[in-house]
Amino acid sequence: MEKQVEVAIIGSGSAGLTACGQVRKRTDSWVLIDGGELGTTCARVGCMPSKAAIQVAEDFHRRAILSREGIEGGEGLSLNRSAALEFVEDMRDHFVDQVLANSIDEMQPDEEFIESNARFLSANELEIDGGRIKADKIIIATGSTPIVPESWRAFGERVLTTDEFFELDELPDSVAVIGLGVIGLELGQTLARWGLEVSGFDQAGFIGHLSDPETNRVAIDIIGREFPLHLGYAAELSEGADGKLRVSAGEASVEVDKVLVCIGRRPNVHNLGLENTGAELDDQGVPLFNPNTMQIGALPIYIARDITSTQPILHEANIEGRIAGYNATQPQPTAFKRKTTFTITFSDPNIAHVGLRYEAIDPDNTVIGVGRFAPLGRALIMGKNKGMLHLYADKNSGVLLGATIFGPRGENLGHLLCWCIEQHLTVADLLRMPFYHPTI
Repeated sequence: MEKQVEVAIIGSGSAGLTACGQVRKRTDSWVLIDGGELGTTCARVGCMPSKAAIQVAEDFHRRAILSREGIEGGEGLSLNRSAALEFVEDMRDHFVDQVLANSIDEMQPDEEFIESNARFLSANELEIDGGRIKADKIIIATGSTPIVPESWRAFGERVLTTDEFFELDELPDSVAVIGLGVIGLELGQTLARWGLEVSGFDQAGFIGHLSDPETNRVAIDIIGREFPLHLGYAAELSEGADGKLRVSAGEASVEVDKVLVCIGRRPNVHNLGLENTGAELDDQGVPLFNPNTMQIGALPIYIARDITSTQPILHEANIEGRIAGYNATQPQPTAFKRKTTFTITFSDPNIAHVGLRYEAIDPDNTVIGVGRFAPLGRALIMGKNKGMLHLYADKNSGVLLGATIFGPRGENLGHLLCWCIEQHLTVADLLRMPFYHPTI
């Protein structure tokens, strides 16, 4: 195959599909290339199946407080893990089918969509299975892969990542979750609520990326009541008794059936041939790029999402895909202002970071406002009056800079605060706004 197009897009994940949508608005000369699993990381092994599992966990967990509301028999409810897994996988398949039905399934095979891996021969030419593609512009959106230390691979199927977790037919009785960032914390709490014996490990001294010391302390105290958290030491794996794995960190040591590794993701760049493009690469092999244009140096190549190693979040993938797709069809790239940063961990309570994080604020010129959820009437009625909110505002101007939330429905409160920060509102501006009672 020899093909000449205006724009070639490598990768059909969220960023690649969004970039493709922008490109298709402006030219008919394009091609999308992907030789891996289709359906996006979000739909297959990330955002959506994890939320299905979390929903089961929350519904089952709530049985413990139903009696206080006069609902009898709640504590006698049981969870059929096999049926719950089947529900999660059915939801996963539904979301994957939705993605494919509205994207790749509508594309002409070998003309618009080519199922193949791609490798750069130069900044304008790609090698694919059985041919070459020349393109005026190329967009890289090849995503990332879960990191597993090489020495741990010797333990075979007893070591899982999210790639394997959502393919399980049955769950083990015990599991160690290594890495308590977004994914590890969500799935660790979920599995504990599903009735598994869970132990959490992280070499950092915080969970859920909570660099704010006080909210981190509160989060560790509350979530640590559901499953033990071993922090501050790197985990090591070794053979245990009866086919189990021993996980050790500092003075902590447990034996478990399986280990779920959630220590991060590695950009999929190692087989792209980026050394043939003239791009300057960082220590992970990712090209240096302009985050406002997504262009790699002065090359006719653009890049988008979790391959960029910044924030592997779907709305950020869509933003970068739009920027890359738009600029790949223009004579000169346009620089776009990036939106307020916003991340959510769907633990219970939620963890949300909005705008500037604690470690980025200037302590001499920042006021920290504190909110506690324990006395909040609506949260008390819901049985979710746990957590803490910190707001960061400029001491002189009063402009809201950021927030750290560990509390009920933090996903909703986080959106409210994110929009306020995006509009550069001050504390006085917020106090002039209407707030409905009783809400979180």
